[in-house]
Amino acid sequence: MSTRGQPGARKEFTVKVIAFDDDPTGCQTVHSCPLILDWSTDAVAAAVHDPAPVTFFLTNTRAVSPDAATTITRDACRAFARVKDPDEAYVIVSRSDSTLRGHFPLETDIIREELGPFDAVFVIPFFAEGGRITVDGTHYVVTDGVRTAAHDTEFARDGVFGYSSSFMPAYIEEKTRGSVRAADVVRFTAIHPQPDLADQLRALEGYRYCVVDAETQEQLNGFIAVLSGVARTGKRFLFRSAAGLLTSLAAQGPQPVAGPELHKLVPGGRPGLIVVGSHVAKTTRQLNILIAENGTVGIEVDVENAAADHTGTYLDEITTRIAHAHRAGATPVVYTSRTERTFADHDERLSFGDAVSRFICSAVANAPRTIGFVIAKGGITSHNVLSIGLGMTVTTVVGQILPGCPVVITPATNTFSEIPVVIFPGNVGGDDSLAVAYRVLNANT
Repeated sequence: MSTRGQPGARKEFTVKVIAFDDDPTGCQTVHSCPLILDWSTDAVAAAVHDPAPVTFFLTNTRAVSPDAATTITRDACRAFARVKDPDEAYVIVSRSDSTLRGHFPLETDIIREELGPFDAVFVIPFFAEGGRITVDGTHYVVTDGVRTAAHDTEFARDGVFGYSSSFMPAYIEEKTRGSVRAADVVRFTAIHPQPDLADQLRALEGYRYCVVDAETQEQLNGFIAVLSGVARTGKRFLFRSAAGLLTSLAAQGPQPVAGPELHKLVPGGRPGLIVVGSHVAKTTRQLNILIAENGTVGIEVDVENAAADHTGTYLDEITTRIAHAHRAGATPVVYTSRTERTFADHDERLSFGDAVSRFICSAVANAPRTIGFVIAKGGITSHNVLSIGLGMTVTTVVGQILPGCPVVITPATNTFSEIPVVIFPGNVGGDDSLAVAYRVLNANT
């Protein structure tokens, strides 16, 4: 199959990638690709058959319970199966977190049931833009040039998706509760050339679990080039990966509008709206720098009041403050209170988080119609702002405003017509990155 002459199509494009993304940040290394937020609509077929190299199903399953994740993933797989081209070759990716959080192996198990069989599943959390690398089987988070094993970071202590080892074979054994032994996980490396790599890949069968070392994008690109060649001979591989894999699979050129030029997409150079929901330490540092910027107004949402706001009184207060800041020509920064709350159990945490999320999305939906852009900080926050606050069902990522921070455009028919929306992951960027993104979009005001 040849390249079909579209901006998002890859050179010598031979395989279409379908990515089931557990929050909306998986498109953070590609451009010109469709994102599906609601697969009950007629837009699914058009998005699956779009000539772009990757189509994303934004499942947002990292924000829900295992039972809900099972249902959502199964429904998404079946929606894809209903419209797929029987003569088309597809690569299936379960895109998840570069710091190993998420419903694993639940989601890959469901995908295997619905779209299998597969000869192997590759677990590849590499993500260069976020400093996530895998060396000698251990996954690391690199910050300011310092490597820290992922199991020694705050991400491993996540109350829902925590883990005790970032040695990838041991991580797989832990998450599969011993049904896959660490000793049975096949280890590959992209760091050093393997002359017999193609033969090793061809020998995989029976849904073997595999992990891959990689320190640079170029290394992973080379590995995936060999793997793709093997896949074209009929081998079927499933992937559980971060966004770095999608860079390798998409193999795209430069995005149509360079990141520093994205201010040109802001209608009339109008001020925007920034929503910050992520609570990781990096986000809090970024937030503090952002609200010190000229032209921003910080609006803190007390999460206890938000979750208990059954009458809408507190929502009215917040939306009034947003409107006042906008009328003054400023960009309101709406952020949730930073104090961590403890919960009796996982269900209580999800219920509380859902109530706060609904509140934030209502604040977005009731924002002035003349805002010029939106920045949503945090993966789950971004998904809910897109699907609920802005009411979007399908969109296209136009590129990245900063490395790892994708931008989409609202449709012309949207209440907030044709404005750029930045999906800013919680654990990406330097301390000033959120402020830099604001400066880019605010350049014309």
